[in-house]
Amino acid sequence: MSVFDSPGALLVLEDGSVYPGRAAVPGTRFGEVVFNTSMTGYQEILTDPSYRGQIVVMTQPHIGNYGVAAEVAESERIWVEGFVARAFTERPSGVGYEEGLLGYVRRQQVPAIDGVDTRALVRHLRERGALRGVITSERTDVAGLVAELERFPSMSGRALVAEVSCREPWEMPALGEERVHLAVYDFGVKTNILRSLAERGARLTVLPAETPAERCLALGVDGVVLSNGPGDPEPLTGIVANVARLVASGIPLFGICLGQQLLGLALGGRTFKLKFGHHGGNQPVKDLATGRVLITSQNHGFSVDPASLPAGCRATQVNLNDGTLEAFEVEGRPVSATQYHPEAAPGPHEASLLFDRFLAQVEARRGAAVASR
Repeated sequence: MSVFDSPGALLVLEDGSVYPGRAAVPGTRFGEVVFNTSMTGYQEILTDPSYRGQIVVMTQPHIGNYGVAAEVAESERIWVEGFVARAFTERPSGVGYEEGLLGYVRRQQVPAIDGVDTRALVRHLRERGALRGVITSERTDVAGLVAELERFPSMSGRALVAEVSCREPWEMPALGEERVHLAVYDFGVKTNILRSLAERGARLTVLPAETPAERCLALGVDGVVLSNGPGDPEPLTGIVANVARLVASGIPLFGICLGQQLLGLALGGRTFKLKFGHHGGNQPVKDLATGRVLITSQNHGFSVDPASLPAGCRATQVNLNDGTLEAFEVEGRPVSATQYHPEAAPGPHEASLLFDRFLAQVEARRGAAVASR
């Protein structure tokens, strides 16, 4: 069946707004509705565990042009609750694809709707903020759906990390000569974070989200990475306490996205929910020391309040669109964090130097420790 022969479907928002379209993939699913401004990288977006609990609207009007391939995926499955576009491409073109996007989404039974006026929808989300919503090809009772949305949990206060983290530790070897051994806390880690570290000579031990700090340190690792992940960081009190113990140990720490938020909380700061979040590969970030502007890949709905961080924490980068904190470091310690994604996937790669900086810190600390023995 062609997508153009598909039955009708609805996207209904909690404020009663209704956006009709076609059921490219039938079904009914609830979630927080957010928009992503990336022009490419739809497979990476679909498979990013940070989108757990969210329905994603793409601002790029044609989605699926180049198909999908296993090596591009950021995890082993699709994590978004639903997918919305102006138009899905039924037959991809180009080289290197293994199947079309819609076949990929259908196999994993994730509802998708196109034919939607995504410009009007995104303008509404920018004005109102991210809203709870439902995609459905099975129901037309808008009043009933809105009533259910009122009972559906908000992303604020929602802990989702346990749903996406690995269950057991696992190892990833360095690609090439091994330089360091790192632990990576899996809060919903993207494959390209692991690949970016391994390509730089890091042997990785990937740990479940709730792994005690003491067990991590007992591995004898040279540094720790706190990964990206979904949901609100504030309910993750056990993980925050664990991160605080890692900070106290003196081991080099690098937080990415949710990892930055957890690190901020562990240091005594606060987080808050953004109006509609940062989702896309074109977010401008200014480095406060050099004045250099990076175009970055981002996917987050919460942020650290820089005014809440204690003395000794220094903001190093800010978002040029809204002034929010993008990176900070702890003075005199090998502890730093970034709110955006230096591994991109999708997006620009100019921020990948953050991995080089962290590994240089790790090697310097290890060298100093060896010299003092």
